[in-house]
Amino acid sequence: MKQSRIIALVVALLLIVTACSSGDSESTTTTAGDTGDTTTTSTGSDDTTTTSGDSGEAVEIRWFIGLGAGGQPEQRDAQIAVVDAFNASQDEIVLVPEIVENDVAYETLATQIASGNGPDIIGPVGRDGSNAFAGLYLDIEPYINEAGVSLDRWSGAAVEGQREGDGTLVGLPFASFPSAIYFNRDMFDAAGLPYPPQEYPDSGVATYGEGTEYEGPWDYAKVQEIGQILSVDSNGVYGDEDGYDRSNAVEFGFVFQWTDRLFQQGSYWGGGYPLASNGEADIPQVWEDEWQWYHDAVWEYGFAPSQEQLDALGNAFQTGNVAMAATHLWYTCCIADAANDLAGDFWDYGIMPANPNTGEVTANLHADTFRILADTEHPAEAFEVLWYLVTDAALDLLTAYGAAPADVSLTDAFIANLEAQYPQGVNWDVVLAGAEHSEVPSHEAFLPGWEP
Repeated sequence: MKQSRIIALVVALLLIVTACSSGDSESTTTTAGDTGDTTTTSTGSDDTTTTSGDSGEAVEIRWFIGLGAGGQPEQRDAQIAVVDAFNASQDEIVLVPEIVENDVAYETLATQIASGNGPDIIGPVGRDGSNAFAGLYLDIEPYINEAGVSLDRWSGAAVEGQREGDGTLVGLPFASFPSAIYFNRDMFDAAGLPYPPQEYPDSGVATYGEGTEYEGPWDYAKVQEIGQILSVDSNGVYGDEDGYDRSNAVEFGFVFQWTDRLFQQGSYWGGGYPLASNGEADIPQVWEDEWQWYHDAVWEYGFAPSQEQLDALGNAFQTGNVAMAATHLWYTCCIADAANDLAGDFWDYGIMPANPNTGEVTANLHADTFRILADTEHPAEAFEVLWYLVTDAALDLLTAYGAAPADVSLTDAFIANLEAQYPQGVNWDVVLAGAEHSEVPSHEAFLPGWEP
């Protein structure tokens, strides 16, 4: 596995004309052609001095930023301030940031690694970005044990979600994005339907509509039942009535909002890994069951939009014409739209439904973190920096990235910002609780042949 990735990186090196390298003590800037646009920046404060660990002086640790978040100009100052604070706090490590725009980050990092000039730390980056370099990351569990640090600030599920398929722990929780059901209060009220449950039970499956005619397990079968009632076509016929024309639907009961990859949707019914130990494809049965359910939701019952209908809707849930959307916390970015006078004040959170066949509840978890390259010459010092980034520096960085903290002690400040944007009384505890129901293995686990 690792050998194949190295070969790929060497190929990338041959395709790129200019290799990027960091200087010893001065900042460098590389610009693209005649446009003058900055594509790569390796920068630190003006008074930063870097020295070699071989001389017995401070060890230089290079932090590569931009493979995920961090490459935007408005985030630069916050990152540099974090670096300066770390460097001022001690004299054994000099942290040197290398800030790279996202559209050239993969090629730049591939070149550095293939030329033997890879950085020490990469991030923040999710699995989608980091999978391109799978097999090249340091297992940090021995360094956690050696440092004697406590992981109690994070949930056990969040920590386990940072493991690779082989069990190695390559990161610690930083930015957490659990999933939940976003539901349209106005559509539920108009239909006289109870809202989705807003609390995960200690055990078993939550009950929908307790004490009403709709009472039953909160699972995807119930989502179908309620979703049909909440769908309506252009003739005013509802989805649970004879004559409903799904091809001319104008309101829908359910959608997977911006979650279109099959393994993402399938894992809402349970975690799995689509590769057998012998290297052959092995699709988890729970994924196949979900795929069939969603196919029927679109093409047989019509309470979920087809791709053509999704294209027409655009930002589907934001339009106010979709009753329920399953997606992640990051979607709070995009419900309100001041430019189009959309306040986004019509929604709230419900818990994720259960798999109707197994009773298992899964709330997929997206997570960004920092990773250390396995061939770093200074793994202990790199881990010390990583620990600083996910603890002492976390809130400043999360604020700059607009990301929710995986460390629950930092959530109050984050929620305060969201409440200012959505003052209608959103139950934020619902989505945060979803982190305890994430799927293992992750739906973003590395797969052979992964392309960035």
